[in-house]
Amino acid sequence: MSLRPLVWSGGPETDADLLIRHAHVLDPNDGIDEPADVLVRGGEIAEIGAPGSVEPGPGVEIVEGEGRHLFPGFVDPHVHLRTPGQEHKEDLESGTLSAAAGGYCAVVAMPNTSPVVDSASLLGSLREAALRSARIPVGFTAAITRGLQGDELTEMAELRAAGAVGFTDDGRPVTSAGVLRRAIQYQRLAGGVIALHEEDPTLSAGGSMREGAVSARLGLPGIPSLSESTMVARDAAIAGYEGGRVHFQHLSAVASIEALRAAKEKGYRVSGEASPHHLLLTHDAVRELDTSMKMNPPLGFEEDRQALIEGLRDGTVECIATDHAPHAPDEKDVPFEQAPMGTTGLESAFAVVYTELVRPGVLPLATVVQRLVAGAALMDLETPTIAVGERANLALVDLEREWTVGEHGYVSRSRNCCFDGRRVRGRVLLTVADGGVAHTDPALGATA
Repeated sequence: MSLRPLVWSGGPETDADLLIRHAHVLDPNDGIDEPADVLVRGGEIAEIGAPGSVEPGPGVEIVEGEGRHLFPGFVDPHVHLRTPGQEHKEDLESGTLSAAAGGYCAVVAMPNTSPVVDSASLLGSLREAALRSARIPVGFTAAITRGLQGDELTEMAELRAAGAVGFTDDGRPVTSAGVLRRAIQYQRLAGGVIALHEEDPTLSAGGSMREGAVSARLGLPGIPSLSESTMVARDAAIAGYEGGRVHFQHLSAVASIEALRAAKEKGYRVSGEASPHHLLLTHDAVRELDTSMKMNPPLGFEEDRQALIEGLRDGTVECIATDHAPHAPDEKDVPFEQAPMGTTGLESAFAVVYTELVRPGVLPLATVVQRLVAGAALMDLETPTIAVGERANLALVDLEREWTVGEHGYVSRSRNCCFDGRRVRGRVLLTVADGGVAHTDPALGATA
């Protein structure tokens, strides 16, 4: 997989020459699940051989992989890098370094910035900034509607030609069915994917958490799951009618999964993602009114969580995406009702999902790795793979390494992580993105 086409910006400046020895290589998409040596030369995978059989050659750094796992680099199709205009929360450098620390070789950024990414000129300047500052490749989405206002469509063809991966009003739904229908018609001509944040504001307005027993007990206004699921069903029907390509972001409810599954059974070109917080937490986590537990969509019920897990297992939900949403401390250190929605997650995503779902035997490791890589395909981009001749996009992980989320701070500029303080296993020791080393953990150890 080359991460050099038009849609990507930024990444490591230097191609790597390294040999990862004796690692257990797991690439579900390429059918590899065994110990091997992997040689990277000039940023490309030059050789894969039996453990101890590959010679490094001159100038090649040796990385000891024994007792560790080597995966394809993860791709997150849904992150907020807060550039332009909100760099006090995150910027292109800090956000991509945070992603690399979590094993990501590429991310796709949302356009709900200040100003909104709704013009080719702004998109172009943002991509140029990423070439200077981003530490792993970044794909940028553009807005579906001007200013995210939900009424006037952007110049999607022009934005696509300028390098937009796809289109989304993420953070806000496209409430008008007519506007969405025209957007899908336009998208069929322009290309790219339409990604939807599903929410009916007439049902969710003023809500702080999922409507239910906990919201009632706390006296907080609730958001019913109906706010999301009815929009998923509606928009899947529009996508099917128009033959468009639609991706549903951060699903959180049983009925949403059922609607997505039904649309797929009809042959509609739809896909979906789930976030670690919706896979692992429920509305019970809000009882202490920790504002890092406030996100949109809100944390659901146990039956919602189980539906998401089953969706990942059977492929109805193809992807794990973090919806990494950094906020400044003063924005979150307020009463729950006043706090903005969002949690960070790039640095903890693999570890929390591995600890809570793989180690107990809920999901196979190969399934989780595949779902963490699948974000590329959902954005119609090449999927990272561990194969000779491919650009190196790799994550070396110590599955037994135990650590505490946030114990030593975060690479991200923001600390509003809903898993802060959680003891987990699975530490990313090395990330190679588009052929260059983007992250090394101090515990890695390497020899020349």
